[in-house]
Amino acid sequence: MNKIKIDVKVNSIDISKEVDANTLLVDFLRYDLKLTGTHVGCDTSQCGSCIVMINNKCIKSCSILLAQCNNSIITTVEGLGKEDKLHKIQESFKENHGLQCGFCTPGILFSALELAKDKDIKSDHQIRDFLDGNLCRCTGYHNIVKSIKNYLNKDN
Repeated sequence: MNKIKIDVKVNSIDISKEVDANTLLVDFLRYDLKLTGTHVGCDTSQCGSCIVMINNKCIKSCSILLAQCNNSIITTVEGLGKEDKLHKIQESFKENHGLQCGFCTPGILFSALELAKDKDIKSDHQIRDFLDGNLCRCTGYHNIVKSIKNYLNKDN
């Protein structure tokens, strides 16, 4: 197997490592770094459970090779907030009951953060359209949308 050297920053920690050239980002995060908040839900990049931020952009980590992330800044849900100091989007989901089992939540949180960059998105319909590609099997998305609207209406 071809090995390559990668340098990435994951949740503010510099990592330099030699890995197999065909290593998926999701596998590196989950199995090498033990950051299991990044979930594998479908293996076809359709469910969004594996979404992380790479250089402040949402990326489905099951569809990108780690080699493509060389010299990038990666944020997983573990780097978003801490138990004693949640990120504002996490607080909003907590306050508005925006999660149930939590499997899809990391990907939806990152999608919500990216959605918040577009100041023209405000309606339920626009939020639901933006979340296309994030599958939640537990809810009807009502409280997810409510949580995101609450976050968008706060001073972020």
